[in-house]
Amino acid sequence: MEEISIVVRGARAMRQAFGPSDEYLRLIRKTLGVRVVVDEEKGKLIARSEDLEAARKCATLLERLLRWAEAESEPLAADDVKRALDETVRGLEITQARPFEVFGGKTIRAKTAGQARYCEALRSAEIVFCAGPAGTGKTYLAAASAVERLRLGEVKKIVLVRPAVEAGENLGFLPGDLAEKINPYLRPLFDSLADMTQTDMLRRYIEDSRVEIAPLAYMRGRTLNDAHIILDEAQNTTIAQMKMFLTRTGFGSKVVVCGDATQTDLPGRVKNGFVDAFRRLRDVDGIKFLTLERSDVVRHPLVQKIVDAYETNREEDVESPPVARE
Repeated sequence: MEEISIVVRGARAMRQAFGPSDEYLRLIRKTLGVRVVVDEEKGKLIARSEDLEAARKCATLLERLLRWAEAESEPLAADDVKRALDETVRGLEITQARPFEVFGGKTIRAKTAGQARYCEALRSAEIVFCAGPAGTGKTYLAAASAVERLRLGEVKKIVLVRPAVEAGENLGFLPGDLAEKINPYLRPLFDSLADMTQTDMLRRYIEDSRVEIAPLAYMRGRTLNDAHIILDEAQNTTIAQMKMFLTRTGFGSKVVVCGDATQTDLPGRVKNGFVDAFRRLRDVDGIKFLTLERSDVVRHPLVQKIVDAYETNREEDVESPPVARE
């Protein structure tokens, strides 16, 4: 029997790391196949297993959780513990992604290892590209980052942009004024923002232009300063459109570009600006590229199965961006 021991520096931290009624500890034991023994006399936790590597992983994870618990005044969140366990199982570096604090005391946390790296990129980089399948939180986390920065006064406005290209339809054929035409395309972004603000607050922000909606075509000629700009469904941009959009970035602004290259609605012979950007700009300092995977899907369990089924039977001519690794 192999064992690895770690020092416990306080009973409170241990209670936090183990979770309510030892919920987190039971999950760690079951997942890693390791016994955890508390040696109160020596102030140690001992991870025991027939597999030395499993014992080491368990000890590393518990030590990290204990450090987090010592540093945090609030109890450890189940999402953070589960994500750290997932990273441990996959042999990844364990990350602690600080949650986004939106309105009403609500916090938005990363739920997977990939999302944690995305959140860190959203905090550190001026321009972030994120590719991934449906349900991985690309748009939702981008919106959470934007709302937090608006709440803190780090930006003056949020700009929501989306190409009006949907399964062969054309924006000009839709009824109404510009806002009425583009609203159906921006609905996913509105839904994300509505989940983080009150309805009246969001309406007021739209009226005073602190939240602005714009089709991609209307971005030409503008320079956006002190703004958090989100381009959603970027797989529907051409190379020229992507260049035009990125050059709208002004001082004090952050740009987030989200897309899924497997769901493009561009005509077959038109080169994809989203895919091209991954290849053309990947070595540019200040720009972060991330690829979320099927393991990062956090919607209904059936969404994961649907994504898997389409990925398995994907046509060979569908363009996909190269996988971006940290």
